[in-house]
Amino acid sequence: MSRAALLLLADGRFPAGGHAHSGGVEAAVAHGAVHDTDSLEAFCRGRLHTTGLTMAGLAAAAAAGHDPLLLDDAADARTPAPALRAVARKLGRQMMRAARVTFPSAGLEHLAAARPQGAHQPIVLGLTARAAGLDPVDAAYAAAYESIGGPATAAVRLLSLNPLDASGLLARLGPETDDVASAAADAATLALTEGIDALPSASSPLLDITAEQHAAWTVRLFAS
Repeated sequence: MSRAALLLLADGRFPAGGHAHSGGVEAAVAHGAVHDTDSLEAFCRGRLHTTGLTMAGLAAAAAAGHDPLLLDDAADARTPAPALRAVARKLGRQMMRAARVTFPSAGLEHLAAARPQGAHQPIVLGLTARAAGLDPVDAAYAAAYESIGGPATAAVRLLSLNPLDASGLLARLGPETDDVASAAADAATLALTEGIDALPSASSPLLDITAEQHAAWTVRLFAS
């Protein structure tokens, strides 16, 4: 197992398409909910403990060897907003293309054939981590960090924030990211005996609503 694989998966330069998405922060900026570093930190903290926890649980479960097709169905059930389901599958397709070249495996090939329209991104991320020899907690870390790293980076562009402040924000959220990744990995282990319903299903209704609104915008900087 190479820990460098985790760094690669968490790197925004990994060609998985995440740079084109704001994680909901573009809509939050437009509505005035995010307008400075403090409000961005609050947004990222809320996203980490809801969407981030749910994504981390799914990724950890895929890395632990759960049936990826059942997990993909579970991801659908945990993503009520049609716009966000479409985004999750688009990002899944993009990550799948990169993952099949970078970490080729039978598991990725099976999922690509079974879900030609694209599987949810956390499922692909988890299978990629598994193919790279990483642990479920590593997959959870990558998903949890992505849930806040993407919005923080997008907000720098949207609000012309100091990138150093955004990095400081992510550092301050480090202990909470640890907790979320650990909880997600524990849930993935529990799900091996108790079923997929043991995985987190934290919701963020406001993100669901604003995602639908954002999808209807004719002019926007980010795809979501």
